[in-house]
Amino acid sequence: MSAEITVLSRVQGVLGHRLVVASARGLSWFGEHGAGWLAFGLAGAAVDHERRRDWLVATAGVAGSHAVAIAVKRVVRRRRPDDESVRVLVGTPSRLSFPSAHAVSTAAAAVVFSRLTGRRLEPVLVPPMALSRLVLGVHYPTDVAAGAALGAVLGRLVRRGLGGAAR
Repeated sequence: MSAEITVLSRVQGVLGHRLVVASARGLSWFGEHGAGWLAFGLAGAAVDHERRRDWLVATAGVAGSHAVAIAVKRVVRRRRPDDESVRVLVGTPSRLSFPSAHAVSTAAAAVVFSRLTGRRLEPVLVPPMALSRLVLGVHYPTDVAAGAALGAVLGRLVRRGLGGAAR
């Protein structure tokens, strides 16, 4: 058994409580195709008239980050975890695993929306989404770590376009 499968099995063993799994499924639904973050950005654009353009650019950046994640998945072609010790607890749109598009879009959203909300969102948003992918058994730990790193880089590039200094 690989180290990553061992980690997945242990995460599921420790956090496999039905309420945690239900929460992870909710995060999965929210993050599918970055849709929850896109809705959040569009809501920001709708209520913050003075910075509507910034919200729209940030939201487009989140959509772009998701597209980059899908492109990388298609190049890398790593298969999702498939081991009898790991339970897959949610459906996925593909069998491709690396990087976690949920982690990419969440990290990008956290970076760009931190700039617009004036609050540091990365430590609040990224760990639960990343961990949810492990709880659900659909990604290896390196998938979510790489996804979070890629999303943070992409988010910083978008934030730079918004004139946002690092926070």
